Amino acid sequence: MSSREEIKIEDDFIILRFQNDSDETSHFEREVNVDLIQFHFGIKGRAKFIFNQGRYALDLKEDLSLFLYNPQKELPVHLEIAPHSWAISVLISIKKFHGLFSSEADYIPFLSEENKDKKYYKDEPISPSMSIVLNQLFNFNLHPSIKNLYFKGKAYELLSLYFNRSEDANVEQCPFLVDEDNVLKIKKAKEIVIANMAEPPGLQELADQVGINLKRLKMGFKQIYGDSVYSFLFDYKMEFARKLLDSGSYNVNEVGLKIGYSTASHFIAAFKKKFGTTPKKYLMSITVNA
Repeated sequence: MSSREEIKIEDDFIILRFQNDSDETSHFEREVNVDLIQFHFGIKGRAKFIFNQGRYALDLKEDLSLFLYNPQKELPVHLEIAPHSWAISVLISIKKFHGLFSSEADYIPFLSEENKDKKYYKDEPISPSMSIVLNQLFNFNLHPSIKNLYFKGKAYELLSLYFNRSEDANVEQCPFLVDEDNVLKIKKAKEIVIANMAEPPGLQELADQVGINLKRLKMGFKQIYGDSVYSFLFDYKMEFARKLLDSGSYNVNEVGLKIGYSTASHFIAAFKKKFGTTPKKYLMSITVNA
């Protein structure tokens, strides 16, 4: 399963979200105006940006960011996304971006008078506080009507953290996450519960598996993914079930068993709680709209 989404924050301010959960490499191409600055973030796995008809490439690895700007030449986004990889890109015009820092333009090196027309390239690790925001852009439990507002706030927060000179002040809300190792452990915990969604481990067992104490697991998971471990897993399982139904390869009972429900009635109740309709009615709606 591979998906990509383009979210318009404002004019000349866009978020591109790439999620390739399939076993195949996926490709994405998009023209980008010459006056747009590009920020790219590797969330999971790896990806590659291809330039000049394949003659040049830049790797985007997990927990790495790329910052690209060239006022003399267009840099279209041609992204090759490896299997089981996630990435986020932020595109913003130089004019809008300059406006964010207009009173303190010297704070950002490439905005200085002598540099503003020069091409700019930078790669650096993603900080723990940025990692939290990036994961929140993939994992949120919000009403659709406020999704754009949420993304707008997170986009500004992400840019603020990218240029923050201080020692990751945002992470003070959750002090143990200052240690990148703890962020990686919590990511691992998420991977474990997803891989074992039909029979997930208990919280203490999960904490032991990733080598973190229970309190830090619970607080850190909520900080990064915006929900408790099991609430996150419930949403993931329901979305996974919906995609299985979409495929047309499984009936309701089979889908329920795949995600850990031993009885169809429990699965039906859970699905209805999440989507407001039963799996059977959902399947019927797919058939009608096909």
